[in-house]
Amino acid sequence: MLPELKRLIEQMGKDRGISKEIIVEALEAAMLTAASKKFGQNVEIEAHYNDETGEVEVFQFKTVVDKVLHPETQISKEEARATLDEGAEPGDSLGMKIETSQFGRIAVQLAKQIIIQRVKDAECDNIYDEYKDRRGELVNGFVQRFEGGSIVVNLGRAEGIVPPSEQIHREAYKRGERIRAYIVEVKKSPKGLQIILSRTHPSFLKALFEVEVPEISEGLIDIINVAREPGKRGKIAVKSKDKDIDPVGACVGMRGSRVQSVVQELRGEKIDIIPYSEDPAKYVSSALSPAKVNRIFIDDENRTMTVIVPDDQLSLAIGKNGQNVRLAVKLTGWNIDMKSETMEQAQEEGKSGQNDLTKITGIGPAMAEKLFSKGIKSIAMVAATEPELLSQIPGIGEKTAQQWIETAGKILNEEIAGSKSDSSSEN
Repeated sequence: MLPELKRLIEQMGKDRGISKEIIVEALEAAMLTAASKKFGQNVEIEAHYNDETGEVEVFQFKTVVDKVLHPETQISKEEARATLDEGAEPGDSLGMKIETSQFGRIAVQLAKQIIIQRVKDAECDNIYDEYKDRRGELVNGFVQRFEGGSIVVNLGRAEGIVPPSEQIHREAYKRGERIRAYIVEVKKSPKGLQIILSRTHPSFLKALFEVEVPEISEGLIDIINVAREPGKRGKIAVKSKDKDIDPVGACVGMRGSRVQSVVQELRGEKIDIIPYSEDPAKYVSSALSPAKVNRIFIDDENRTMTVIVPDDQLSLAIGKNGQNVRLAVKLTGWNIDMKSETMEQAQEEGKSGQNDLTKITGIGPAMAEKLFSKGIKSIAMVAATEPELLSQIPGIGEKTAQQWIETAGKILNEEIAGSKSDSSSEN
């Protein structure tokens, strides 16, 4: 039995990467708890692991007295001298070895639970130490199981979780399938260690390009910013530190090989690679790719740009339901109001844009005026606004904001389709 315990300690430490000292402490604590369960809390008990014998020795300490009044804590001088120490004197504290076989089934079960929990906690601490500084890294794993909409990923010694909010819409995985994700958070909780993974985080796209493009990992090209609508479209702004290196070309790769690797990993998400420019107008113009821009009017005070595009480029510039312009806003940090040449010519001065806002269901004149005062002056600007930003305006909830953005996108699509139809009939 004793050699078996030694082997168990060594094997457990090897398999789980836990130091022998931690396992020994767990064993001692477990035996101490079992003994206290058997003999009561008032009894002085100590437990020590004997490495030579491979045994956890448990001792009950009693005080030597002339007359025993409390047998559970006291021992007579005569008995002490006869069984423990010939030189025992009243007041001495002597340890008596207890046979662990006395503890009983319940006490042993309790001890087992303590050992399991201590080892589990130690294992958790080790994994936490391994992953706590890995936030922002890419990891590869396998889908282990599904829990309440979350994907539990086997990372080897640890498990990661991809919550529903961090999953790309319409992506489906099977148990055992390879999955790649981005570590967004590593934390301890009452439920244990949690490694939160994401496939929707903008930095996931950034990390993928860092892997695929050596010039980025070598520091020759900087990724300035990333904007995504996960699973649909993403934009990435890049800048070269070397005048001889084309940052866009480097990210695209020979025959598009590098960007295609990223697109495949994201299961078809379209990627626009934008050259960063210190010139805001040039930067915004590039960010609206693939649309061509005619003119830009800049309002520095409100950090707004009114962008004029050819009539046949408006649908490209805005994108489906405002997606392209919305991503350009996220990428550049500028508010963008999109107009075609025809719209610019036809638009009345003053608050005509404010009146247009009332076309969106739920926006009355008072709310239109409030939006107008916040720099949101057209349906295109509503479509380009993030729900979180729109909901910061008093009187607008996040659900309402999302509905208005979707409605604005649909109105724009209808207007674009109508203008195309009119143009065709004229021809």
